[in-house]
Amino acid sequence: MKRGSIFVVSGPSGVGKGTVVKRLREIADGIGVSISATTRGYMREGEKDGVDYFFKTNEEFDRLIEQDAFVEYAIINNGDRYGTLRSEAERILSSGDDLLLEIDVQGYFSVKKKYPDAVGIFIAPPSMENLKKRLLGRGTETAEEVAVRMAKAEKEMAVKDSFDHIIIHRDWAEVPNALDMAANEIYDIIKEKRA
Repeated sequence: MKRGSIFVVSGPSGVGKGTVVKRLREIADGIGVSISATTRGYMREGEKDGVDYFFKTNEEFDRLIEQDAFVEYAIINNGDRYGTLRSEAERILSSGDDLLLEIDVQGYFSVKKKYPDAVGIFIAPPSMENLKKRLLGRGTETAEEVAVRMAKAEKEMAVKDSFDHIIIHRDWAEVPNALDMAANEIYDIIKEKRA
């Protein structure tokens, strides 16, 4: 059986990566999405342990690092850590499915070191103002946390040209089919790599 390829979807917090990936999974076949491990101490509404994330204590996460159990891991906002388990990645790739990783920019560079053939797809907002509006609209962060995320987003936008592809996730209010457009652009990239 042919081994799958790795596609990394990254971009600033609040740009809609999760929503785009969810839509992509609805329209695309042969794509596996690994479940990340995290030390984030809370679940957002609708999240489930073992479905959206593997919620780990800091001690459990440290043990996994010592065991070299991660493809990549990173410290994200507020000191929370996120990582892609090697066992998850290998499970998907060895099945013949492609692996889609929705991770931050730091994680992309880590994956690229271990898997040079991984395809990087950066999802960018139409503007930084639009990104700030999206973050505030979520209502899950304080104004201070939004400011931290915006500062990080500026740094992430500065390295977007290091990715193989850049997709602008347009504003739904201005472009009603923005979500489908972004998901289809990624699917086209995947189909091109398969061909």
